[in-house]
Amino acid sequence: MALFSEIREALPKSERWSEAREKIGGFGQAISPLGKVTALFGLDSEGLVQEVSNRISGDTSASAAKRKAEEALRKAGRPVLVVMDDLDRLTPEELLVVFKLVRLVGHLPGVYYLISFDERTLLDVLQRSELVGNSESRARDFLEKIIQVRLDLPAFRERDADILVDRSLDAVLASHSLALTPGEQQRLAEAYHRHLQGRLRTPRAIKRFFGQVDATLGQLTGNVDIVDFLIVTFLRTSEPRAYQLLWRHRAELTGTSIGLPSRRDERPEQRIERWRTRLQEAGVTEQHMDSVIGLMGMLFMPLRQALGYGADSQAIALRRGIGSIDYFDRYMVFGIPDDDLPEHTFDTALQQLANGTPGTEADELLLRLRDDTQRITRRIQYKRTAGTPLPAVALLEAAAQQHGYLTAAPQGAFGLLTADFAISILATDLLTDLAEPDRPGILKAMAESPDGAVLAARTLQRVAARNGSESPDSAQAADTPDWITQARSLIGHEIAQHLAPSASRAVNELTELEVTLLWAWRHIASEATRAWINQQFEETWTPLDLLAVLLPPDRTPFPLIDDDTLQSLDALIGLNALYNRLGPLLDAPAADPDNLQDDHPARILQALREHRGNPPVSG
Repeated sequence: MALFSEIREALPKSERWSEAREKIGGFGQAISPLGKVTALFGLDSEGLVQEVSNRISGDTSASAAKRKAEEALRKAGRPVLVVMDDLDRLTPEELLVVFKLVRLVGHLPGVYYLISFDERTLLDVLQRSELVGNSESRARDFLEKIIQVRLDLPAFRERDADILVDRSLDAVLASHSLALTPGEQQRLAEAYHRHLQGRLRTPRAIKRFFGQVDATLGQLTGNVDIVDFLIVTFLRTSEPRAYQLLWRHRAELTGTSIGLPSRRDERPEQRIERWRTRLQEAGVTEQHMDSVIGLMGMLFMPLRQALGYGADSQAIALRRGIGSIDYFDRYMVFGIPDDDLPEHTFDTALQQLANGTPGTEADELLLRLRDDTQRITRRIQYKRTAGTPLPAVALLEAAAQQHGYLTAAPQGAFGLLTADFAISILATDLLTDLAEPDRPGILKAMAESPDGAVLAARTLQRVAARNGSESPDSAQAADTPDWITQARSLIGHEIAQHLAPSASRAVNELTELEVTLLWAWRHIASEATRAWINQQFEETWTPLDLLAVLLPPDRTPFPLIDDDTLQSLDALIGLNALYNRLGPLLDAPAADPDNLQDDHPARILQALREHRGNPPVSG
C-alpha cells in the first residue's frame, strides 16, 4: 500500500534504520494485494476494511509482517510523522476507508499522523456517507474517535487576507516587470473592494487566483490591460461557465453586434435582467450574482451603461481592454493571435516608418494595413488619440501605396465600414496633424499613383469640408486657405496625367479606376474636370456613352438619377452643356417605360427628361 511506501521512504537511509525500512516494506507488500482486488472487482469499503482486519488479527503472513515491523520500529527508537493533506477532497467512501485503515494497519509504534483538513467540508463529506448519515453530531463523534489531538489553525482575518492579496499581487507584478499606474490602481481598488474581496478570503483561494494570473500572463505583458486581465482571470477560475459566456456573446459585449429588433428599445434594467438569467443558467449563485455582473460591467461598455455608470468605448480601447473588439481575443487565448500584431511589433514598425529605415516589422504593418485595414487604422487612431507622436507623412504615403490593394472585408452594421472608408478617415486625420504649408506636398506625393490620387482627392475634400471650403468652385474665394487652392491644383494635375491615356480610347473602355478618378477629380477641380470631359466630347467620346459608364444600371431601391447624382453630374460635366449635347435625344418621344428595363441608355435619357425641367445647378 502507498501508505507504507511513504512511511518507508520517510525513514533515514542509515544502516541503523535498514531493518525498520525492510520490515515496513514487507508489511505493505503483505496487504497490498487487497488494493488490487478492490480495483479489479469493486470490493466495497466495508469489505475491504474487514478483510484487512482479518489478515492482521490472526496467524497470517500479514499479521507476522506487522509484528516484525512493530519490533523494528521499537528497536529504532525514533518517531516518524506522516502528513496527510486535503482529506476533505475525498469522496465519502474513500474518506471512511482512509480513516479505518489508519486505525487498523497504521497503528505502529513511533508513527504519528498529522491530518490536515477543512473541518466544515470534512463534516459535510462524512454526512454524505452511509455510516454517518445526514447528522452533523454523528459526524463529529466519528471524527473525535479518529483525531486524538486537535490543532486548530488561528482564524484567517480579513486583514490577513488583504495582506496576502497585496503580497501576491506585488510578486506577480514584479515577476513580469509591471507597475500599476494611478488609474489602474483606482480601477483595481474598485474591483477588489466592491466585488473580489468577499471571494478572496482564504489562502487557498488567493494562491489559486494569483497562480493562474502568473501562469497565463506570459506574452500578454504589455499587450493587455492588467486590471482587465485580473478580472477576466478571476471569472475564469471562480466562475468558469460565466467566463464561457464572454466568448459566446463577444459581439454584444464589445458593441459590434447588430441588435435584434426586439432589443432596440431595451431598457437598462431589462438588459441586466437578461444577463442575470444567463448567469443563473451558467451556475452563478444568487449570493455572487451582483459581484459577477459588477465585474462584467467594469469590462464591457454595454453592461456598464446598463448599470448606470459612465462608459467610454474609446477609453476601453486606449487601455487595450477586453471590451474592445481589437483586443478581446488576446484575453481568451492567453496570447497574441496569429492575425494580430503585438504592441512591441506595432510600435517598432511605426518607428521604422518614422526613421525611413526598412524592417520586417514595418513590412508586417503595411501588409496588415492592406489585409486588416479597419483594425490597423483603429489602432493607429488609438495612438493618435493618446498623444503618441506618429509618422504622419510616412503613414500617408503608405496609405496611398496600399489604397488600390485593400482586401479587408467590410465590417460593422450592414457592412458599412469598408476598408476604403477606414483608410480615408485615417488619412484625413493624419493630414490635419501636419502644418498647413506641408500639406500640399504630401498630397501631391500621394497622388503620383492613380490609386493614391483617389485617396489624396478624397482626403483633401474631407479636410476642405471641415474648413468650410468644400466646393472647388470657391477655390478663388477669399476665405479659402492658400494651401487648399495649391493642393487642388497639384492633385488635379496628377489626375489629368493619369487620365491622359484614356482620351485615346473609346469611352466604354474606361477602367473602373479611371471612372473613380473622374468622380474624384470633380471634388477638387470641377471646372477643370468639365473642361477636360467636354474636350473629349469634341473628339471621340459621346455624352450618353459616358453616362452609361458613370451610372451603374442597378441602383434599386434608389432612382437611377436622384438629386445628389444630378448635382454630381453638374460638377463633372455641367448640366446645361449635357442637356445641349443630348438635346435631340431628350426631345425625341420617350419610349414605353415598361420596355426600358434592359435598355440602360434609354433609362438614363428618361431620367434626364424628368429632371430637365428643374433649374440647372450651374452652367
